[in-house]
Amino acid sequence: MTPGNNGPGTPEDDDPFGYLYADGQARGAQPPSGGYGYPNSVSRVRTVGERQYGQQQPTAPYGQVPPQQGAYGRPNPHYAAPETLPGGAPTAPQQPAGRGGSGRGRGPNTKGLLIGAVAVVAAVVIGIGVAMMKGQDDDKGGTDAGPTPTQSQTSEPSPSASNSAAEEEVELPKIDAKALRLSGGTTLASDVKGAQADGGVYVTGFNQVGAKVTWTVNDIKEAGTYRLYVHYGIPGVDANATLSVNGTPNSSPLNMKNFGGTPVGDWEKGWQDTWANVNLTEGTNTIELSCQQGNQCDANLDQLWLTPKDGA
Repeated sequence: MTPGNNGPGTPEDDDPFGYLYADGQARGAQPPSGGYGYPNSVSRVRTVGERQYGQQQPTAPYGQVPPQQGAYGRPNPHYAAPETLPGGAPTAPQQPAGRGGSGRGRGPNTKGLLIGAVAVVAAVVIGIGVAMMKGQDDDKGGTDAGPTPTQSQTSEPSPSASNSAAEEEVELPKIDAKALRLSGGTTLASDVKGAQADGGVYVTGFNQVGAKVTWTVNDIKEAGTYRLYVHYGIPGVDANATLSVNGTPNSSPLNMKNFGGTPVGDWEKGWQDTWANVNLTEGTNTIELSCQQGNQCDANLDQLWLTPKDGA
């Protein structure tokens, strides 16, 4: 390659601004009216808009400047913007690449935000429900009245009530005086009206020392204290008798007073009741009423029966 044909050196040594320096001017560098650099040098500078994408570019012989497609500073009629050509630059702004260097960007995580919002609402609702339940429990605890028994809870009666009910269910024996074993001059009669025994029959002849009636009581379920009732009749005068249980006399006689204030001598209006406590054993017991020394026994005997100690 010679300077006369190809410039001062190889294309790599071309200086487009060589005309500005003394050594360049000495070598023949000229201003850019016909292109930059030295005469007959290879020029790789193109006017803006000169390149046609997708088309064959015009070439020039080696060392000559290719013809310009348009005047400097004026649009080339063959120029088309890259975005108007197939495969050209995109018209919409590109989103920044996501993490990890991938070219595809991601929008906001709306699904995660929705799940978080639902979780917050659920927590608030649960908190309100717990607070309301606790408030109701506090209100219940502050009342003076206790809760009523539920179906699973049984309202058990007090021991005294249950015992009384059990005792009332037990039918204790009752007997007419005419069914008793008579001794010591006692006999049956029915002259005085008002006796409650079957047929109005009662025991008379009791007003003498040694007179006695005996009652054998069977099937006592439980040992303990019971109450013995006697329905008797007097002619308006107080009476009493000796009471014995299983051969043992009571410390006090059976009181057969004129509680109703019957006029003296009126036997029909003299029927009334008296009672005394007796201690019985389980099973069979013997109860005796007798007229002993010191008793006043002018009375008729109608009926005898047992009740619980506190019963009537």
